[in-house]
Amino acid sequence: MASTTWQRELSRRPWWMNLVFAWCVVLAIGVPIEVALRPLAEDVEVVLGIELYGWAAKATGGLHAALFMAGAWGFWKMAAWMWPWAAVYVFQVALAHLVWSEWSERGNGWPIGLLQAVAISGLGVLLWRARPLFRHRPG
Repeated sequence: MASTTWQRELSRRPWWMNLVFAWCVVLAIGVPIEVALRPLAEDVEVVLGIELYGWAAKATGGLHAALFMAGAWGFWKMAAWMWPWAAVYVFQVALAHLVWSEWSERGNGWPIGLLQAVAISGLGVLLWRARPLFRHRPG
């Protein structure tokens, strides 16, 4: 019975969206733990491709956690408000990878950042085209 319910739930989304949903769940759990446990002096978060440290990293880590929690909930419910915001978020992540790879001392340089941005943008395109899948559902 539970297996059938779970299969029915997963069938509401394409396989790639189930992976995005699972990734949001993992990060919704992991990011708050990381924010809480990582020492202030070692905390780093990346926002729009720019590294933030210390209290700025803690604050934006909390924001990231909230975004992943909202994403997990939105994908679980296939909520209408997820479109276009999931795609917009993924496109900004693609841009952030490009910026980070060039500006950060730890970055990989623009060719790798460009490849990452293109690959991540592919997911953004899939999410953008998935508008019909996002609609309000009871429960």
